[in-house]
Amino acid sequence: MTSSTPHPGPGSPRTPDRSPFFDNAKFLLIALVALGHSWEEIITLHTQGLRALHNLVYCFHMPAFILLSGYFSRGFTGRPDQIRRLLRGVLLPYLIFEAIYSVVYHWVRGTELAITPTAPTYLCWFLIALFVWRLTTPIWNAVRHALPIALVVSIAAGTTAVGGELALCRVLMFLPWFVLGLRLRPEHFARLRTRTARTVAVPVFAGALALAYWLSPDPGDDWLSSDADNTVLHVSLVRYLLLKLALLVVTALLVGAFLALVPGRRTWFTGFGAVTLYPYLLHGIAVRVAEHYGFFRSVGAAGLVGQLGLSALVVAAVTLLSTSPVRALVRPLVEPRLPGRLVPRPQAPAPTAVPTAAAEREKTLAG
Repeated sequence: MTSSTPHPGPGSPRTPDRSPFFDNAKFLLIALVALGHSWEEIITLHTQGLRALHNLVYCFHMPAFILLSGYFSRGFTGRPDQIRRLLRGVLLPYLIFEAIYSVVYHWVRGTELAITPTAPTYLCWFLIALFVWRLTTPIWNAVRHALPIALVVSIAAGTTAVGGELALCRVLMFLPWFVLGLRLRPEHFARLRTRTARTVAVPVFAGALALAYWLSPDPGDDWLSSDADNTVLHVSLVRYLLLKLALLVVTALLVGAFLALVPGRRTWFTGFGAVTLYPYLLHGIAVRVAEHYGFFRSVGAAGLVGQLGLSALVVAAVTLLSTSPVRALVRPLVEPRLPGRLVPRPQAPAPTAVPTAAAEREKTLAG
C-alpha cells in the first residue's frame, strides 16, 4: 500500500499469491474513496441520483478495502521485522498526516490548531484502525469462530456509547471485514472470478442502485461510516439490530459483486494499486483546499455536466498522485524511515559435544 513494489499494505508481509487482480481492486477502491469524498461536497436536496450513487459506493468501498487488508495480513505474527514495518508503514505516516491535516483544517476551516493523535482527523482514521487490526491479527488467527465473534463485537459496538478515541467505533464496527479477510484463501477469490459470478454481479449492482435511489437520502452518513451508536442514530435497539443486519447483508453482496467485476489481467492502472496510500492520504488535502477556494460551489452549479467533469477530474487526480514523480516528492512523509536498525536476536551457540547415535537419528527425522 505504501511502496512502489507490489505489496498490499504498510507493514504487511509479502505474499506469494499476489496477482494483478488485487492491485486492480485496490486502485479502483481508492478511486471510489476519492470520488465519494468529492461527491459529498456537491450533494444537495436536488441531486438525488448523485446521493444514491454516493450511498451505494459508501456501502461497500471501505469494507472491501478492509477485507483486502485483512487478507494480506494473514501472515502477521508479530515478528520484530513485521512490527518494524508496521511502525514505519502505518503508525509514523499516521502521526505525520494527523499533524498535516490538523494544520490544513486550521487553515481552511479555522479550527483550533491542536494536534491530537488520539482523535484522528478526517481520513486518518483508517491508518490507526489498520494499526490496531493488524496488531490483533495473531489473536484472531488463534481463536475459534473468529468471524462470529467479530460480528458480535461489531454489532455490540453500535449499541454502546463507544468514544471517538483512536477511531474505536470504526475499529470495532468494521472489524468483521478485516477478520473475514484473514479467513479467506485464494480459492475463495477464484470462485468470484468466474463468468457466472460476473453475470450475477451486474444485476446486484443495478438493484442496489435502484434501492439506494428509492431510499435516498437514507441511509445517512452515520450509518454508512459506522461511527455512531443507536442513540446517535435516534433508533431503538431492536430497529438498530434489524437495520444493521440488513446493511451487513447488502454490503456483503456488494463487496462480492465488486470483486467479481474487478479485472484479473494487467491493466494500465495495475501498478498504481500497489501504492494506494499515496493517493489516499494526499487526495483529502486537495479536497479541503478545493473546498476552501469555492471550487465545489462552481461544480455544483453546473449540474450533471459538473458532476461528470468532477468525477473524471478526481480519477485523473488519483492517477497523478500515484505516479513516480509525486511519490518521490512526498515519500519522506508517506514512507518515513524509522530511526535505528533492527538488531537480530542472538542465537544460542552450537553444541560442541559429540552427538550420540540416538541424537543423530532424531535430527535426521526432524529434517
